[in-house]
Amino acid sequence: MDREAMLREIENDIRHCTRCDLHKTKTHYVPGVGPANAKIMFVGEGPGRDEDIQGLPFVGAAGKLLTQLLSTIGIDRSQVFIGNIVKCRPPNNRVPTVEEVEACIPYLYAQISVIEPEIIVTLGNTPLNALVSPALKVSSVHGRVFEKDGLKFFVTFHPAAALYHGEYKELLIEDFMKLKQILDETKIVGGS
Repeated sequence: MDREAMLREIENDIRHCTRCDLHKTKTHYVPGVGPANAKIMFVGEGPGRDEDIQGLPFVGAAGKLLTQLLSTIGIDRSQVFIGNIVKCRPPNNRVPTVEEVEACIPYLYAQISVIEPEIIVTLGNTPLNALVSPALKVSSVHGRVFEKDGLKFFVTFHPAAALYHGEYKELLIEDFMKLKQILDETKIVGGS
């Protein structure tokens, strides 16, 4: 089975998931989007209102900012895989519970296993804590690379943080410039 088919199979599993109560309040499942051979994966917390309506990740204001940030470092959004820790919108955009994360994260690990990205960019505390370490805070370690279980993670703020707190926008831009430097040095490009 090729990678695209494997991703479709995971997506189908997500669309039938009842592992936690989030499926009861969602409009659409939001499995993620991007090429099955993406070298770069971006992982956020969970779908927001716009994402829940459209069934696609990062389509609201935070998604527009992410697209702009990618463009500033010479990457087209279509080159990267974009997903979230949880695949259904938590009510009122609250942070997902530990139980919800634990129920949903096997899907993300399955996507990572199929895609085999060279670097995973964590957007915000929830993906940082779920994928790297629950002891870390983005505000303390943003712009840094961590390695865990054979995977490389680059840490930065969620684009929504810059929308709600203007001071984070400059830090986010700086982090994306660091990401570009890492991508240039390691010859990682968006897709292959």
